[in-house]
Amino acid sequence: MDNELRQSEKDAVARAAAFADDRLRPHAAAWERARALPPEVFESAADAGLTAAILPVEVGGDAVSMQCAARMAEVLAAADFAFAFALKVHANAANAIARRGTDEQRHRLLPEMIDGRRIGAFCLTEPGVGSDATAITCRAAPETGGWTVSGDKAWVTNGVIADVMSVYVQTDPEAGWRGIANLLIEGDFTGLSRGEPYSMIGGHAAGLCDVHFDGCRVPETNLLIPVGEGFKAAMAGINMARMFVAAICCGMLSDSLERALTYGAERMAFGRPILANQGLQWELADVATDLEASRRLTEHAARTLDAGEPGITECAHAKKFATGAALRGIAACMQAMGAAGLRDGEALGRHLAAAKMCEFLDGTTQIQNVVISRALLRPHGLDAS
Repeated sequence: MDNELRQSEKDAVARAAAFADDRLRPHAAAWERARALPPEVFESAADAGLTAAILPVEVGGDAVSMQCAARMAEVLAAADFAFAFALKVHANAANAIARRGTDEQRHRLLPEMIDGRRIGAFCLTEPGVGSDATAITCRAAPETGGWTVSGDKAWVTNGVIADVMSVYVQTDPEAGWRGIANLLIEGDFTGLSRGEPYSMIGGHAAGLCDVHFDGCRVPETNLLIPVGEGFKAAMAGINMARMFVAAICCGMLSDSLERALTYGAERMAFGRPILANQGLQWELADVATDLEASRRLTEHAARTLDAGEPGITECAHAKKFATGAALRGIAACMQAMGAAGLRDGEALGRHLAAAKMCEFLDGTTQIQNVVISRALLRPHGLDAS
């Protein structure tokens, strides 16, 4: 993939890799134990040019291709899933404002988001609504000069610290998906409250929590996506996010494979390195094949998006395969390292937990099968059940 990048994009990937080595690897385990990312890490990421990579040039971004952005996500996730995913969510929120927002919204919100001083979040999922985004119930009632929002959002990445939330709301329950709009709700708005950070098997530093709106007043100037266009915009955003999740899985799997190979070359048993055993070689060869396939599917999905095509099926294939490959492969790498793979410093435990999380992020594996089945059946005049 790197061969297709412009020199400026290769430089951006190199900056991401250097940031991962200098700012993420030494601290990722501690951040996970603390269950929080320090806010200043986003400002450091901004200094490295990571927060504005995908934004248009006219708002101060670098307008890198999706192929470049995927590679940046991969090298960051190799060091720390939680930061890579948190940054992706923040950057996607800023990108939506840059490309769909009003001049007022861009001028007021983007400078501090690009500087990493205001953190973005994406609020679609609800406690009682999983994969069916058409069934959201968070209600936005029109009032003079704006909206009153009431309802709950769940699994909000960066929710613990977010200052700018891109919130999908239902304005007319009888209209179904046609009633969905998107409002920018800022962290200090009255009527907004946050639940406790989730206690999970991993990924705590991404700051996931519930967000509650109780008569939260939002001015009309904070309407980002008008009524009737919200659902399609949400699906387009999730589609791109699936490609990024695939890239993140490639990063974690690549790091795990390298750790297993390094350990196997140095660890002696019965007078020779354990990597000299053909059984272990073949297990890691299978991991390498899955990594190569994951990267090619991710690359194809990114290239499709860069071509201006929806890439719905391509992104579904990439996410489905890469998440499964990461879960299998990281477990295999941990097995190859024996008890040493259980140590915090080896990162394999964090990678393994995050790989399982990735099977749920931005649509479960089963939802990807629905998407792929629809594409298979459509030419035959059939619908997936």
